[in-house]
Amino acid sequence: MLNPIHLRTLQECVRTGSFAEAARALGYTASAVSQQMMLLERAVGAPLFERSARSVRSTAVGDLLAVRSRDALGALHQLEREVRAMVVGDRGRLRLGSFATANARVLPAALAAVVADRPGAEVHLDEGEPDEVLGGVLDATLDAAVVFEYDLDPRSWPVELSRVELFAEALVLAVPADHRLAEQTEIGIGELADDAWICTREDTAGARALTRLAASANFVPRIVCRSNDYGVVRDLVARGLGVALLPGLAIEDESLRVLRLVGWQPCRRVLVLFRPGNTNPLLPLALERLARASTELPCAVLHEARP
Repeated sequence: MLNPIHLRTLQECVRTGSFAEAARALGYTASAVSQQMMLLERAVGAPLFERSARSVRSTAVGDLLAVRSRDALGALHQLEREVRAMVVGDRGRLRLGSFATANARVLPAALAAVVADRPGAEVHLDEGEPDEVLGGVLDATLDAAVVFEYDLDPRSWPVELSRVELFAEALVLAVPADHRLAEQTEIGIGELADDAWICTREDTAGARALTRLAASANFVPRIVCRSNDYGVVRDLVARGLGVALLPGLAIEDESLRVLRLVGWQPCRRVLVLFRPGNTNPLLPLALERLARASTELPCAVLHEARP
């Protein structure tokens, strides 16, 4: 194996025609240059210089090696730059997963900030419910996942993952603008016991949260429409087809009236999960930008996050 340092020294010796001049140019001693060339000749198996008392003259093998090694050393230098860029996060790939409402309200600002800081990096985003993106973090196809959990539907996360709570969003009641209680600012959920409800699918945390909150007021919600698309839920509520329990991030439509719950305020908590041993240098930057983007959300969305 040819030593790149010896090849760089060879190029300087051929250029200057002198071990002493090459040593001055490279910051070595003349004896160090001479020793390097002896080691290189031993590796090649042929003399690279004709030596005299005052100068050295490169042989045909030495000339060939000096010329042909330029491209090799250039490629090696380029590789070193690329590796260094990946180590510090100037290049590389960041892979995140997140759910739809966070993708609409949080991820755009966070990812734009990452790209602005590291324009040479690739940023990939996949969308899915928590259980759909969780596996990607566990099997290392994703660097991190933004997920949620409801106070009314607590869950546990894999112990091998680290988690950071970004924020908590209050659960609020959305009613049509002409609803009988639209002029109120806060109500008990029991006041809507006789209303039709719009809700997410039966197997979702949001649906379970509604069922449990209603049970605390001694009623079973009469659900007439289901959709996991909060845009659809908002439109159905706005057109008077029912009322809904929504997390703060899902509130975007001014045609709705949003009412706070009286008493204890249940929340949907938004967290980011990641492997503690993940060495991707872009991950700490992404976590910091996600935290910053979360603080810039409208105050009405946020509730106190747990430490």
